Amino acid sequence: MEKVIRDGKVAVLISHGFGAGWYSWNTEHQQLLFHPKLVEMVEQNRNDEIDDEWVKDNLGIDIYAGGSDGLSIHWLPVGTAFQVEEYDGAESLRTIDDLCIVA
Repeated sequence: MEKVIRDGKVAVLISHGFGAGWYSWNTEHQQLLFHPKLVEMVEQNRNDEIDDEWVKDNLGIDIYAGGSDGLSIHWLPVGTAFQVEEYDGAESLRTIDDLCIVA
């Protein structure tokens, strides 16, 4: 799977907006978290161009892309374990460090 890695960190795409999840509504397509073309478009503030048809034409997958308008990039150290949580379409990213409680 292609990923964007810079300075030892990988780009992860998360949609914080309410209504529709980006990855959480399409979990069978992990490339939605990392795809370099999507990362490039978010960096260029071109989220409005990412829709169902664009994803199908450019990534070859059929999804509901309603969460694309709320996409942002999170940079995580390579190898960091994480999970995507969703509430009412709004996604959040939780790393393994967030889950560990030291007594």
